[in-house]
Amino acid sequence: MTTDTRRRVKLYALNADRQWDDRGTGHVSSSYVDRLKGISLLVRAESDGSLLLESKIQPDTAYQKQQDTLIVWSEGDNFDLALSFQEKAGCDEIWEKICQVQGKDPSVEITQDIVEESEDERFDEMSDSAPPIDLPPCELSRLEEINEVISSCLTSPMRKEKLAVAIENEGYIRKLLNLFHMCEDLDNTEGLHYLYEVFKNIFLLNKNALFEVMFGDDSIFDVVGCLEYDPSTPTPKKHREYLKELARFKEVIPITNADLLAKIHQTYRVQYIQDVVLPTPSVFEDNMLSTLSSFIFFNKVEIVTLIQEDEKFLTELFGHLTEESTEETKRRDLVLFLKEFCNFSQNLQPQGKESFYKTLTSLGILSALEITLTSDDPQTKSASIDILTYIVEFNPSFVRDYTLQQSNNTDEDQMLLNVIIDQMICDTDSELGGAVQLMGVLRILLDPENMMASINKSEKTDFLNYFYKHSVNVLIAPLLTNTLSDWPAKEDYQTVQLLGLILELLSFCVEHHTYHIKNCILSKDLLRRILVLMKSTHTFLVLCALRFMRKIIALKDEFYNRHIIKGNLFAPVVDAFIRNNGRYNLLDSAILEMFEFIKLEDIKTLCIHVVENFSKVLDDIDYVQTFKSLKMRYDQHLDKIKDRDRPSLDSVPSILRNSRYRRDQRQLEEEEEMWFNDEEEFDDGDSVVPGPDADILAKKLDSDLNSTLAKLVEKKNDTNPGKLTTSPSKAMNNNMNMSNSVSSSPLNATPSEKSSLFKKGLVDYEGDSDDEDDEGNGDLLTPVHKRARLS
Repeated sequence: MTTDTRRRVKLYALNADRQWDDRGTGHVSSSYVDRLKGISLLVRAESDGSLLLESKIQPDTAYQKQQDTLIVWSEGDNFDLALSFQEKAGCDEIWEKICQVQGKDPSVEITQDIVEESEDERFDEMSDSAPPIDLPPCELSRLEEINEVISSCLTSPMRKEKLAVAIENEGYIRKLLNLFHMCEDLDNTEGLHYLYEVFKNIFLLNKNALFEVMFGDDSIFDVVGCLEYDPSTPTPKKHREYLKELARFKEVIPITNADLLAKIHQTYRVQYIQDVVLPTPSVFEDNMLSTLSSFIFFNKVEIVTLIQEDEKFLTELFGHLTEESTEETKRRDLVLFLKEFCNFSQNLQPQGKESFYKTLTSLGILSALEITLTSDDPQTKSASIDILTYIVEFNPSFVRDYTLQQSNNTDEDQMLLNVIIDQMICDTDSELGGAVQLMGVLRILLDPENMMASINKSEKTDFLNYFYKHSVNVLIAPLLTNTLSDWPAKEDYQTVQLLGLILELLSFCVEHHTYHIKNCILSKDLLRRILVLMKSTHTFLVLCALRFMRKIIALKDEFYNRHIIKGNLFAPVVDAFIRNNGRYNLLDSAILEMFEFIKLEDIKTLCIHVVENFSKVLDDIDYVQTFKSLKMRYDQHLDKIKDRDRPSLDSVPSILRNSRYRRDQRQLEEEEEMWFNDEEEFDDGDSVVPGPDADILAKKLDSDLNSTLAKLVEKKNDTNPGKLTTSPSKAMNNNMNMSNSVSSSPLNATPSEKSSLFKKGLVDYEGDSDDEDDEGNGDLLTPVHKRARLS
C-alpha cells in the first residue's frame, strides 16, 4: 500500500442549505505551519498541487471519526468540514496526529468528550471559541423558525453541544410545552406538527440533563403528547390515553418507598417512549439515542438495588408465592413481577448479579418455581420458565446444588429436575415453545463444560450420578412408550416434535457424557428403540434418530460397535436408505455420510459387519463410491490377516498346507455365519461397562484368537470348497493340541457362543502382533464373562 493511496482524500464542506459540497480530491498531510503557529492539516489538490485546505488542529475543537474513513469537525461557527479517506489506514494516521495534538487516546471516536464537565464549564469553554446559539423567542408565530434552528444543529457535534446548553439555560423545554397546550386548545395542527419535529430532534441531542427535565412527573405526559402529532399520519396517536388508563401499575405487594415507586413509573413510561412513541432510528441515527438507553439502564439498576435492599418486601412476596391459599390470579401477578425483577437484573454488573441471585436463592425462589412451573395458568408457567432460564444462564450451579440437596429428602416426582422434565414432556402448546426453552435449560445443566469452574470439585460426578439415577428414566419415557412395537405408536405433530427435542438432548449427552449414558443405552437397548423412529413419516424425526446413532459411531467405542453388531442395528438405517430410493435429499446425504465416516476412520468391526450383512443391497449403489470403497477396505482387512499369519503355517500339519484343502475365508457355511450374530444378553439395569482390567484382557483375548482362528479358515475341501472336511471343533482340537482342556474350550459351547469368538478372529484389532504366540489353553480363550459358567 503506497502513501499516495493511503493519504488520498475528498474534502467536503457543509453549505448554507445543510448539504455537503465536494471541494476537491487531494492528498492530506499534517505538519507545523509557522503562520498558524501550530500543527495543521494540509490538503493539496491531486490535479495541480494547489492548497485546498490549511486548518490548524485546535486544542479545543471536537473532531469526530465516523465509519473508519471519515473525519468531521467544525471550523468556526456554522462551517463544518469533512475528510473522506480512500484507505482506513490513512484515516487512522491522521486521527492519531489529531489525538496527539489534543492529548487524547486514539481509541476515542470524538476528541472532545465533555460529559463529565458541568454544564456551566461547558458553556464557558464554548463561549471562548465561538458564540452560543441564539434561540428564537418561544412564540407560536416562531415555531417554524425554532424547528429550523434546532434541526440545523444536528449535523455538527459542536453545534449540538451549544444547542443543548442553550435549551437548558433558557428553560426552553417548559416554554415549548406551554406552546403545546396553546396549540391543542386552539386545534393548531400546523403548530403541533412543528412541535413533534422539535421534540423528536431534542431527543436526538442525546443529553441526560434535558431528559431529566422532559421525564419529570410534571412534564412527561406533555412530551408524549407532542410526539402524538406525527405529520406523516393523518390522525394523532393515543399514547397518553394508553399510559394513563390501560397501563395501570399493579402493586402485587404494597410498595412503601416513594422514590422506588416514582422510579418504576418513570422507567416504564420512558421505555414506552423509546420502544413505541419515537420513530425507529434510521441507519444514520444508529447510536443517536444511546443516552436514552443509558437513562433507562441506570433507572433499572436503581430499582433492582432498592427492591433487593427491602427484605420485608421480598420475604412477603415469596411468602404469598408459595402459600397454597394464594389465588391463581394473585400468584400470576407475583410471578410476572418477579420475572420483570429478574429482567431488570440483567443490567447489573457480574458481581451485583451474583449477589442478586444469591438473595433470591436464599429466599426460596427454586422451591417456589417447583410450584409455579406446574401451574395451569399459561402466563404463570411461561413467566416461571423465563425466571428459571435467567437463573440457569447466569449460574447453573445454583440449580445443581439445590437438586443435589433434594436427593435424600424429596420424592422423585417432586424433585426440581424432574418437574422441569415433566413440564417439557407435558407442554400443551402446539409449537412446544415452553418445551424448547426447558430443553435449553436442561442442556445447560447437563453441560460438563460449565461444571469445571465450580467451587464444588465433585459437582460433575455428583450431578451426573444424580441425573442418571433419578431423572433419565423420566426423560426417555416418551421415547420408550412410542417404540414398543416395530413402528412408532403416535405420529401426531406434537408428539414427534417432543421426541425430536428428547433425541437432541440425548445426542448431546452421548457427545459430552461417558459411561453414564453408555450404561443407559446398552442396558435399556435404547439405540434399537430409537431406530424404530427411522420408520416415521416425519423426515425430521428420522434425521434426529439417525443423528443420535451418528453421535455414537463418532466415538469409535468398541462397546458401542459390538452392541450395534449384536443387535443388527444398521438394518433400520439401510431400510430407510432403500425406502428413500435414491432421492437427492438430506436423509440420503446423512446416511451416506455415516458410512463414509466408517470408511474414512477405518472402523474395522463396523466395516466388516456392513459389508458381510448388507453388500447385496449396497453393492448396487453406484452414484457414490462409498460402498465400493467400503468393500475394498473389507478386502484389505482380510488380505492383511492372511499375509500376517502365513509365516506361522510351518507348525500346521502338512495336509492343511495342501492347496486342495484351502478355502476362501468368505465362503463360510450358513451354520458358521450364525456364530457371528449371537452374544450374551445384558441384564436390564446392570452396569455393562467393565473396568479397565477387563478391557486389557479382552484385547489380549482378541489378539490371541486372531492367529489361531485365521489358520482354521484356511482349510479347504478339494472336492467341495463350500464344506470343511472336519467339524470346526475337530479341526481346532487337532491344530491346537487341546485334548487336555476340551471341557473348558469354547468349541464345546453352543454355536451362538462360538460366534463372537470366531468373529473376533477376523478383526484386526490395534495392538495385534505378527509374531504373537498362537498357543494357548482353552481357559484363556474363554471370554471373560463366560469363563465362570464354562470352567
